[in-house]
Amino acid sequence: MGEAWLWSTWVKAGRLRNADVAIVAACLPFVNPKLYQEITRNKVVLLACPEREHSALYGKIASMIRSSRPRSITVVSIDGSPHCALLHASVNEAEYILDEGIPRRHSVVVDGEELREISPNAVRVARYLSIVEELIRKNPPEALEELAKHSLEYRNSLARASKGDAPRA
Repeated sequence: MGEAWLWSTWVKAGRLRNADVAIVAACLPFVNPKLYQEITRNKVVLLACPEREHSALYGKIASMIRSSRPRSITVVSIDGSPHCALLHASVNEAEYILDEGIPRRHSVVVDGEELREISPNAVRVARYLSIVEELIRKNPPEALEELAKHSLEYRNSLARASKGDAPRA
């Protein structure tokens, strides 16, 4: 159905009205073209990159929902990307601003290969680092072992620590 940049899309565009909209990390077509095709099939695709576009995406998304009433929104980002998390938070925030629900799904692409659905509550918790810290403290081995599987940055910090370098905060 084609794609456009979220920030450059008119919130009243006819294609959005009663459509299944996919807000997708702009890098996904390069990371995994096959998965990108599967995710976006029969959807109006809005590419987004908070690193490239304005950070007030939540206002744009709220205006789009209010003005065009899409049937559903699917948000797909790259897991572990700090700026991609903003896409998910923006859709949650738009729902909050409007004080109305919209059918939506949140998913992340893990290690460039696996599509994993996440809940709106996972997005909410991710915004509160104090809660994340508490969860890590309660389950340190499991949480950090899982992190080591996916995060090159974390593995590098472990390697520095094993050499006697003080971990950087």
